[in-house]
Amino acid sequence: MKKITNKVLWIFAVGQFGWSLLAGIISSWMVYYYTGENAVFGSSITGGTLFLGITLFGLITAVGRLFDAVTDPLIAGWSDASRFRGGRRIPFMKVIAIPFALITVGVFALPQTKSVVANDIILFVTLMLFYLFMTVYCTPYNALIAELGDTQKNRINVSTFISFTYIAGLSVAYLLPNIAGLFTAALGEANAVRLAIAILSAVAAIAMLVPSFFIKERDYIASEPVKTKAFSSLFKSFQNKQFRRFVYSDVIYFFAVTLFQTGLAFYITRLMHADDGNTFLLTVVMTVVSLCLYPVVNKLTPKFGKKIIIIIGFFAYAAVFLITSFCGEGIWWGYLIAVLAGVPMAILGILPQAVVADIAEADALTFGEQRSGMFFAARTFAMKLGQALSLLIFTSVTVSGSEFSYRMTAVIATVCCAVGAVLFFFYREKSVMGIITSAKKPTDEGEPKGESENTQ
Repeated sequence: MKKITNKVLWIFAVGQFGWSLLAGIISSWMVYYYTGENAVFGSSITGGTLFLGITLFGLITAVGRLFDAVTDPLIAGWSDASRFRGGRRIPFMKVIAIPFALITVGVFALPQTKSVVANDIILFVTLMLFYLFMTVYCTPYNALIAELGDTQKNRINVSTFISFTYIAGLSVAYLLPNIAGLFTAALGEANAVRLAIAILSAVAAIAMLVPSFFIKERDYIASEPVKTKAFSSLFKSFQNKQFRRFVYSDVIYFFAVTLFQTGLAFYITRLMHADDGNTFLLTVVMTVVSLCLYPVVNKLTPKFGKKIIIIIGFFAYAAVFLITSFCGEGIWWGYLIAVLAGVPMAILGILPQAVVADIAEADALTFGEQRSGMFFAARTFAMKLGQALSLLIFTSVTVSGSEFSYRMTAVIATVCCAVGAVLFFFYREKSVMGIITSAKKPTDEGEPKGESENTQ
């Protein structure tokens, strides 16, 4: 096997830029352009609530998570058990990158018939395909985090690199209104927005293909196909007590962060009374602050461990969201929030992936079966479940469009981050790392040592 270098890890990280850019377009701008005062496409779909305070987006995302509950483990099981010449992961990424980008454009371009009912159905179908294609790309991609992170150093490095490209992708997604503004006079606002989305999606597709063409998986990873069936493998993953403890807090993390991402443009326009073009500038500030703190996080992690630093990240996000709930007029509030948000962004952008990789490695060393695809599929499902709940709550809470309703979303995010921090206290990092350390030390009989407490 060839040595895994930082160059390989950086090439791998480019793919994260691509899929996070597409995810950022959906999470940050879909609700913004389809609902509220700034809705460019609002008249094309059902507005307001459908029943029991549930909106169209809330219903779509709720059904979508039931869809994910089936597709996520199936794709993970397929990837874990695959025998493709190009590897267990890369072939999936190569095939789906372009369809993934195209369906992102379709979410905004296709639901534009004269029938509102037809548009609702089209929007539902395109979003289901978006989440399916995200699973097909992200599940194999995320599994490579554990497999390319073959040492603790490489694991922290790859988590750092993909954290950078993840934030970069989200930041570029916030450029959407700025790019659309260049074409509005010539094309009109709606078509300008669609063109901007198409441009960003094309960039994302190229980025997602970079690791597919420049990393030969079999040169770096010696992996055996998993024989366990998909849903049995998923069940085994959730039998792991430490993984369950991680997932509980991770769902809450994605819920709170997506609530903030979805609301950011509204916070700027409705609470701070500033232009939505400031969204990108604030994201740049958050990114720069976060990048400056990456070396600090990497230096402190070996000393204090991932657990305590992640808990600090949760409480830091809670503080940021609490300040957001009280913000007033003036973009200076936005810059204050952006600077403070850089701290938890650095922490929670790097370390959670490394935690999943640790758990996957400990499980493989204990049971002799590398099922990293399933562990990361479960995390992907947690991400999408958190995002779905966030869209459901955000669109339901803000249906009135009042300033108070937007402040309430920030309050909800605050409480959730505090709860997430408390839940993560129950994760036993020493147990997981103990399995990895002891299993790699040969016993007198020459067999690896291990323990099963981690999975009981």
